[in-house]
Amino acid sequence: MKLTKLLERVEYECINGSVDVEVADLVNDSRKAKEGSLFFCIKGAVSDGHKYAADVIAKGAKVLVVQDEVEAPKDVTVIKVADSRYAMAMISAAYFDYPAEKMKVIGITGTKGKTTTTYMIRSILESAGHKVGLIGTIEAIIGEEHIPAANTTPESYTVQSYFDRMVKAGCDCVVMEVSSQGLMLHRTAGISFEIGIFTNIEPDHIGPAEHASFEDYMHCKGLLFQQCKLGIVNMDDKHLEQVLKGHTCRIETFGFSEKADLRAENTKLVSRPGYLGIDYTAEAKDFHLDVEIDIPGKFSVYNSLTAIAVCRHFGVSKEDILKALAQAKVKGRIEMIKVSDDFTLMIDYAHNAMSLESLLTTLKEYHPKRLVCLFGCGGNRARSRRFEMGEVSGRLADLTIITSDNPRFEKPLDIIADIRTGIEKTDGKYIEIPDRKEAIAWAIHHGQKGDVIVLAGKGHEDYQEIEGKKYPMDERVLIREILAEDVAKGK
Repeated sequence: MKLTKLLERVEYECINGSVDVEVADLVNDSRKAKEGSLFFCIKGAVSDGHKYAADVIAKGAKVLVVQDEVEAPKDVTVIKVADSRYAMAMISAAYFDYPAEKMKVIGITGTKGKTTTTYMIRSILESAGHKVGLIGTIEAIIGEEHIPAANTTPESYTVQSYFDRMVKAGCDCVVMEVSSQGLMLHRTAGISFEIGIFTNIEPDHIGPAEHASFEDYMHCKGLLFQQCKLGIVNMDDKHLEQVLKGHTCRIETFGFSEKADLRAENTKLVSRPGYLGIDYTAEAKDFHLDVEIDIPGKFSVYNSLTAIAVCRHFGVSKEDILKALAQAKVKGRIEMIKVSDDFTLMIDYAHNAMSLESLLTTLKEYHPKRLVCLFGCGGNRARSRRFEMGEVSGRLADLTIITSDNPRFEKPLDIIADIRTGIEKTDGKYIEIPDRKEAIAWAIHHGQKGDVIVLAGKGHEDYQEIEGKKYPMDERVLIREILAEDVAKGK
């Protein structure tokens, strides 16, 4: 493709060579550069792509997109831009012929609820006859293909390549999680979102490698509402006004507030053997729908209410909404696994103190006989997380089963000892079973009538990372193996 075509929506200065050249492909990884490549010199948190200019030129790259000075021979085109990440997004969109403009793109941002809400929206729209792509924390879905995710919001080139494949697969809509990091790093630059959604915000992702402050975190979340046509936002969030500062889109609200455009009323917890859920009425000026969700908690109301608010703009029938919400399942997000008529067992991704506290507080509202929490913590991560999660579980669970997660390059027993330190700040009861399968088996075999047992931390993950290697380990598979072994033993 001609470089001039790729640059048609970019402000730039050609400081070396000519723009009248052909580009074979786009790369931002110097190892992938080849003859005719355009290479983006990206300044990252760990490395600076400008340092690899000579390497990619030696491999045959003919165009460099830079924001700092580099040395290059006369036959290599150097394009100077204000921000090479932003330029990468715009050039990637042009390279794939602007695929986002051929679909309706729905973007969801917020601290919690993004993943579940994306799956609910996809389920509802698909049940109404749309073909919907998905990009999120767990995976990207293109037709029948499921691609495991490395980032909640991938790099802009990957986003645009997924969009291109979705268009070719016949998708007319795409729903995607839009992280604050993705917005800050221009991974979604140039995309005109049909609808932008704000779920909620809490202090998170604040640190040297992420956001400098909570104010910066809120600002980055709010950038979505400067590139969408309609914003659908949680009116109950106390930071809403700050997040929407500078927005350029129309706004609709949802929530429990009487002032919300779409609100939840008459909320009631639902509990049956092996099942926890919630039902409520979704109410608006011209809309009334009685809803039951088989995912427990107030946040399930928010997630489903958000999905309903979006799908009303696509003319989806009430019947299709209810049918789809009943089928919308998210791997590892309060995923109930039926193993007994006596107690409820579920898997959840809660892997920090904030998410674990939210989960356990929600489950306590159902007044289980005992709330049992099984979890471990990842190695080579902040030790403070272990103390905090231990303290949360000790305070809220009736019994904590401390086990292993992804120990990475640490000793599992050292991690368990740190969790124990947190629990011992409370009066909570606990046991330690380092092997995760043995721990899950113990939880199942000692489950009592009326218990709620949650396996926390792994969620959708299907591996365990030990000393640099990932070994297959899916909790659903472990549960099936445990039950099969019980049958074989005549239990």
